[in-house]
Amino acid sequence: MSNESALDRIRTDIACNEVVLFMMGTPVFPQCGFSSQAVQILGMLGVKFKSVDVLADPSVRQSIRDFSNWPTLPQLYIKGEFIGGCDIMREMYQAGELQAVLREKAIAFEADNQPT
Repeated sequence: MSNESALDRIRTDIACNEVVLFMMGTPVFPQCGFSSQAVQILGMLGVKFKSVDVLADPSVRQSIRDFSNWPTLPQLYIKGEFIGGCDIMREMYQAGELQAVLREKAIAFEADNQPT
């Protein structure tokens, strides 16, 4: 896959899904600790999301970094907006800010789940 078609796929995934997590591995079998933590956070909130395994296609792995101008993975997008990686997700979750973004963007999640 060329980089241009990888960028097209990234744009399509972000445009067609409310919540997208570009990660290493899959939600069932994450291939790095940061991707695992990101999946856990979304799972604790009960958020439905599309995952994209960047290890399955090296051009997507590089292109998502170029697309976001962000060097690390995973990367979370909510309604087309780049939110950040694992550390940012964790900090936002603990502060209640991730939940606020989900509410603001009308994304269904389990509001009763609070940070531990």
